[in-house]
Amino acid sequence: MGRVARTPSPRLPAARRPRLVTALLAVVALTGTTAASCGDDAPAVTVAEVGRAPVSEVIDAPATVTARAAATLTAPADGTLASLRVAPGARVSRGQVLAVIDSPSARERLAQAREALRAAKRAGRGTGTGDLGGSRRGTDRAADEAFAAARAAAGKVGDPQVRAALLLQVSSAQRQYESAARAADRAVAQVQRGVAGLNSAVGALSAAQRLQAQQAYDLAKATVDALTLRAPISGVVQPGGTRAAAPADLAGLLGAAGGSAVPGLDPSAFGAGGQGGPPPGVDDAIPAGGRVTAGTPVLTVVDTGRLGLLAEVDETDVLLVRAGVPASVELDAVTGATYDATVRSVDVLPTSSARGGVTYRVRLDLGAGRMGEAEAAPAPRPGMNAVVRLRVREAADAVAVPASAVFSADGRDAVWVLRNGRADRVPVTVGVQGQDLVQIVDGVRAGDRVVVRGADQVRDGQELP
Repeated sequence: MGRVARTPSPRLPAARRPRLVTALLAVVALTGTTAASCGDDAPAVTVAEVGRAPVSEVIDAPATVTARAAATLTAPADGTLASLRVAPGARVSRGQVLAVIDSPSARERLAQAREALRAAKRAGRGTGTGDLGGSRRGTDRAADEAFAAARAAAGKVGDPQVRAALLLQVSSAQRQYESAARAADRAVAQVQRGVAGLNSAVGALSAAQRLQAQQAYDLAKATVDALTLRAPISGVVQPGGTRAAAPADLAGLLGAAGGSAVPGLDPSAFGAGGQGGPPPGVDDAIPAGGRVTAGTPVLTVVDTGRLGLLAEVDETDVLLVRAGVPASVELDAVTGATYDATVRSVDVLPTSSARGGVTYRVRLDLGAGRMGEAEAAPAPRPGMNAVVRLRVREAADAVAVPASAVFSADGRDAVWVLRNGRADRVPVTVGVQGQDLVQIVDGVRAGDRVVVRGADQVRDGQELP
């Protein structure tokens, strides 16, 4: 079922109806007509022959010209703008030095962090412990030698009984020593575990202190390095940060979908620098030698190498829009110029339009423009208002009738076909629905005569001239 408006209204949306009369007269003039008239008044019912013509289905949507990307460079610390290396409006390359900030406080913090890191490294150079295990092993060797010497001396005694008694005493003494040695080993092990635990805790503390000092140094050094402002992207430089236009109300600033409040920028275009600046009415350009505080916007780089469009398409039309759909664009600022565009993507989540309806953002790549036939149109600026005409469907050689010929009957699209001088209601299948013409896929053929005006005044079987 096509999206055809029902009798008595034409099938086109209200915004497109003013063009219908002109298109209808053109079709009638080309194909020949018959009409039922009342005196000298305009014909109430007009009949025309069905022909073939190209049909384009176009969706109109408001849009805004957008830059490809933008990045605002802010002061990383309090200080002064020591030098400004580029002029506003200059085109710069990524990585190019744009400005240098002098911050004595940042450099002092770096010096303090460097000294703290050196002290942490000196304090963490080992803790050392006594070799209790080595001492125990030396005692065991001396005891073994003494017991061996005692056994050798006892073995030289001639009296067997005395010799046996001496050897028994040596063995008993050795067992007592071994028992004491085992107790000593346990004590040494406990001491060693305690010392090891202490060493481990001290080592971990030293490592944490070194890590903290290193991180503080890295942060301070990064701040000092950031005092040299470099372009994060290629583009055109402007002073200060991006600023939002004053909204009509809070809802206009926030937006139901959390969109950007900065005209001329796609919400996804912001660089890491973000946005900011003083309120409207205050020049945010910082001269050389001017004071800055941490976070003050100094310069903004805008990438205008590939301009785009951010269009708001109504929910009733968005399902027809897809990547690659061509479009023509008219700008409020350039009267008489037409620009080419192509759909890049369609957002999945909706936003609320200014009129309260549900719309979806459609992102397009903006091409070249022309004035008339050959003259090139000027390049637009981000933030300019535009109207995008999306050609969502096209039929090159379609069986076509004026949009006013199609009406609804019993839940189906239909037209009045003139057969043997009488009106016959014929169901039709609608294809591409243009602003002025509608493609008929099935139901009528080229050469059939149909009612193209006054369809609501015709009855089935009515005789028509």
